[in-house]
Amino acid sequence: MPSNPQSPAAAFGKWRTFFWPIHSYELKKLLPMLVMFFFISFVYSILRNTKDTFIVTAPGGGADLIPFLKVYGVIPVSVLFMLAFSKMSNVISKKKLFFVSLIPFLVFFAAFTLLFPIRESLQPDAWVDSWERHLPAGLGAVGAMVRHWVLSLFYIMSEMWGSVALSLLFWAFANDIVKVEESKRFYALFGVGANLALVAVKLANQLIHVIGRHLALRCGMDDWTAYVTTLMGVVLACILAVMAIYQWIHRVVLVDPRFYSEEERRTFHTARPSLSMKDAFRLLARSRYLMFIALLVICYGIAINLVEVTWKTHLGLLLPNPSDYQDFMANYSLATGLATIFMMLLVANNVIRSFGWTVAALATPVALAVTGAGFFGFILAKGSLGPTLASLGTTPLAAAVLFGTVQNVLSKATKYSLFDPTKEMAYIPLDPESKVKGKAAIDVVGARLGKAGGAFIQQLLIAVYRSLRAVPGTIAIILFAVIGVWIWAATGLGRAFGKLERDKAQAEAAPGGVEVTP
Repeated sequence: MPSNPQSPAAAFGKWRTFFWPIHSYELKKLLPMLVMFFFISFVYSILRNTKDTFIVTAPGGGADLIPFLKVYGVIPVSVLFMLAFSKMSNVISKKKLFFVSLIPFLVFFAAFTLLFPIRESLQPDAWVDSWERHLPAGLGAVGAMVRHWVLSLFYIMSEMWGSVALSLLFWAFANDIVKVEESKRFYALFGVGANLALVAVKLANQLIHVIGRHLALRCGMDDWTAYVTTLMGVVLACILAVMAIYQWIHRVVLVDPRFYSEEERRTFHTARPSLSMKDAFRLLARSRYLMFIALLVICYGIAINLVEVTWKTHLGLLLPNPSDYQDFMANYSLATGLATIFMMLLVANNVIRSFGWTVAALATPVALAVTGAGFFGFILAKGSLGPTLASLGTTPLAAAVLFGTVQNVLSKATKYSLFDPTKEMAYIPLDPESKVKGKAAIDVVGARLGKAGGAFIQQLLIAVYRSLRAVPGTIAIILFAVIGVWIWAATGLGRAFGKLERDKAQAEAAPGGVEVTP
């Protein structure tokens, strides 16, 4: 008798595939990638929260300092890293390149642990005072950036961690060892590991507070210094764990014939791209496909920067104490992680498989447009809502922060669950040179250019209006224009991705098939 497709066993199998579309033998490959992504994202979340706390609550700092740091700090360092990465990728293996790229972070965060307790004694106050008074009122943040140079360097290196470890190293590695068919099932699940890290940040924050208080008592530190010292120890341990897992994957997973042919296994260790970075930018200029990816990254960077800095400006006014700000950001990370895990388990994987790449890629700009409209609409109307908010026991400032928090949680959840997986899937059909050099140019410099674009806009507004709080309507108009370009680029890339994937499949199926170049 034929089996009943509605039997409990069949129903369980259907639901298991819906939530966990992974074969048992693939766990050997998937789980270490998940754990590695967890540690990278855990460090990213800690650094993101801490760098904002330092800058927003620093004496003479504030959220208005962030655009200047992005333009005059993050962008130059990103360009230097990109040039060094390109040069090294031509002379050393991908495996060595991974380790070499992480060593500067180990060195810096270890040094920062020693510099933070004495940061005030290292400030060039007299020198900054001698020329800061001559700056226009809208450029006072430049003096604060130089005065707090230890914290500024921390901000720059924390931003670089997101670009280098998260966007470039992990995803380049994943795109090398994960095949297109696997990516449709794996990539959304990778995000689960990343967003479990966001949840873990909240729990770790409480534990670090406890350890920090004991350290403060034993070593005579203040609580905040002891907290930061403990935090840096956690960061260093996680970076070492990432290196260890990467080495284990190379020794155990990449030699498994169930996953790779003998020729593919050789490629992991010997393949090196031969393009110079100048040629990489030429590749971007002549490849419509790569330019579409670059536009996605740049538009996201501009849009999220416009929204986040506006929100952090209000948050810094509400929570001027560093410890309170840090605790709030830990709660924000927890909410973002839970929302993203929900999106990944119940929405993302099935949207990509059921509706295709384009629909999944459009979800993030559409979500940002809808939530951004609500957030900026509230800021513009909060003055008239003052009496109503007072009757509810709150203030316009607290309500604006709450509204912005909800907006940022929803937009980040959509970004992590749908934008990142679809963007990385778009690299898979490309040839090795386009993957490595094109991806380096897009993810390291393109992402920074995106945020710098938003920062340039904010600098102009600060120079003219003294503060971003004075021009939320102008920021909203610019935001929606950028989202319009983003939607156009995502639609065009969706058509190109579908065609490239079909052409590549046909070429591989034919005898002596050749590589397809976009």
